[in-house]
Amino acid sequence: MRYLFILFYVLIQPFNLIAHSNDVKSFQIKAGELKIDFGIYNQKFLRQLTFLPQSEPSKEIPPIMPVDGGYDVSLYISGEDKSIHFGNPTSQLQYIGIEEKKLAHGKEFTIIQRDTVHNLHIVSYYIFNDSVSVVQRYTKVINNGKTALGIEYLSSAMLYNYNVLPGIVENQLKIHYATNSWMQEVQWKIAKPSELGWNTTDYQFRDAISFCSNGSFSTGKYLPMGMIENTKLGLTWFWQIEHNGSWYWEMSEDANKQGYLYLGGPDELHNHAWKQLKPGESYQSVPVALGVVKGGFNEAVTALTKYRRTSLLRTRTNNQNCPVIFNDYMNCLMADPTTVKEIPLIETASKLNIKYYVIDAGWYAELNQSWWTEVGLWEASKSRFDGGLKKLLEYIKSKGMLPGLWLEIEVVGVNSALKIKPDSWFLMRHGSRVIDNGRYLLDFRNQEVIAWANSVIDRLIADYGVSYFKIDYNSKELIGTETNTSSSGQGLLEHNRAVIQWYKNIQDKYPNLVIEVCASGGNRLDYATLSQAQLVSVSDQQDYRKFPAILVGSLAAVLPEQLGIWSYPSPKANAVEASFNMVSAMFGRMYLSGLISQLPPPSYKAVKEGIDLYQSKFATFIPQSTAFFPLGMPSISDDKMPISVGLINKNKAFLGIWRLEGAKNVTLNFQKGIKSAKLIYPLNFGINFSHTNNALKISFPEKNMACVIELEISNSN
Repeated sequence: MRYLFILFYVLIQPFNLIAHSNDVKSFQIKAGELKIDFGIYNQKFLRQLTFLPQSEPSKEIPPIMPVDGGYDVSLYISGEDKSIHFGNPTSQLQYIGIEEKKLAHGKEFTIIQRDTVHNLHIVSYYIFNDSVSVVQRYTKVINNGKTALGIEYLSSAMLYNYNVLPGIVENQLKIHYATNSWMQEVQWKIAKPSELGWNTTDYQFRDAISFCSNGSFSTGKYLPMGMIENTKLGLTWFWQIEHNGSWYWEMSEDANKQGYLYLGGPDELHNHAWKQLKPGESYQSVPVALGVVKGGFNEAVTALTKYRRTSLLRTRTNNQNCPVIFNDYMNCLMADPTTVKEIPLIETASKLNIKYYVIDAGWYAELNQSWWTEVGLWEASKSRFDGGLKKLLEYIKSKGMLPGLWLEIEVVGVNSALKIKPDSWFLMRHGSRVIDNGRYLLDFRNQEVIAWANSVIDRLIADYGVSYFKIDYNSKELIGTETNTSSSGQGLLEHNRAVIQWYKNIQDKYPNLVIEVCASGGNRLDYATLSQAQLVSVSDQQDYRKFPAILVGSLAAVLPEQLGIWSYPSPKANAVEASFNMVSAMFGRMYLSGLISQLPPPSYKAVKEGIDLYQSKFATFIPQSTAFFPLGMPSISDDKMPISVGLINKNKAFLGIWRLEGAKNVTLNFQKGIKSAKLIYPLNFGINFSHTNNALKISFPEKNMACVIELEISNSN
């Protein structure tokens, strides 16, 4: 459990200060769609009292008991007394000042406190966007003393007062979280506190509900986000940790049985990330986003979607119209490209009005080599392509498409010629290189490694005219690296930050370059990574019937215009299967694959009609839309229950419905009135539907069918 050691709150203006007594004053800030109430005790102790939407009356939310709660920053210094009881260490802090900076779409506030015992300056950052109900938070600690100190954990943000009625958490809270793993990504769950270990008793809960990710797969087990829904208040607090490596969050209660939420990046206890802070040095936590809305899961997703789109996504004009992509990997060439195999696929893709044609893994390996263990040099195979890779890419261009290549830039195969580089190029542990599944892991803190990675990008763009890179990452480092760092976990944190900086630099140098990120599917669905990419391959799932359950959950975690969804119709299947594939791909970035050159005419027709519909109705709509979930979150292990998701913007919506192995009739209920509804795809498979003002009924004549319905909604906000 994260026992809070040094905690305090940040003072932000503008606010109204009201004296409660000689020793206590309260104030409130309003920024964007949020307001936060604070208390100042004995003229120096700051406490967070409430964190609410601006429309919520603060007086109706009982504030916390501020004696042992409401602290804004949690910091533990090695050697301090870490009692299981909450003490009052904030007596050693002094408030210094506040700075406000105007941003293009909001404001940034920085608050400085001083730890008088250790001579630390602690700076809290609050970044507000005027149009969203989210604040981005992180914390910086500066050692102005003469002695090195050890930091065991540093929070990025704290939240209190989500359980208004102390001790009755079971009756008021629902916790939303998502598990994540290869081929079964983004599976959302809802739990009562007791189902995660927090039971209501007369005594303080001294454990915690906690979620953690270790290593370079930031979403290898869970998503770095969650929600606390208070059903009594009708409010939902939500967050995402914006880091591409290890992270940790927990919720529990303090000695007064008041709930708190801790959000942070890697720490010593969970992630081997101890930081030695020398005099004059600073240490910064990872950024997190924290917000609150009236309503539940759907409303929180809407707020996060707006925040991601306005505050995090790097806008690229060549990404705004969601161009269709073909990739030769999934259920297609599977990392075995040759000119003979590619030509018919290129011919067919050009007839389908594809914009990007991407050659996936294997293009660098000779025919007698392993594409997996040979990665590293990124030089084209001499035996796979008649006349060379450049000739094949020129052929792609001649067909009106832009060529792309697959890279796994952060690793070097154990059989790669690049393995002769010195150990300083690689992540190291116990004096040896870290090896994961046949690969060494490059250390991006090394400027020679950065120069090498830059040279690869520069060469492939200059020599081959590559316009698109799918940058994958299939190796996982759980602990970190021991060289030139305080601890293995800190080494991994520093490396991860260097990787993000590399992405930023590449995007700045090549603003028209499209970068897709991938990590064995969706093992890096974090918004440190996603803020630097146009799209992400969310899964390697090869069963088209399983993909809707991944798609729907992913639309709560990733912007729809970034969500790469495979469509891989099989030549052995019929047009109904092809249309099922196409419906899934319409609700994100359409990512076509499969042996499309071998499709029978009815399946090809279903694919062509699906692409035409996507380009005419979805492509420009998706970047303005928000997902909603008429049937809630599906389970990938359930092949009976139907699945549905919608994309809405203003009064217009598109709805996808998938019948699996269950009943042929599906009913969807809506709170907002349906003014009109139209089946727009597929049109010739006997799917029937009817609607009332607030319900849709769809009848599928066969199992494993899907359709798209266009809606006009009344009173949509």
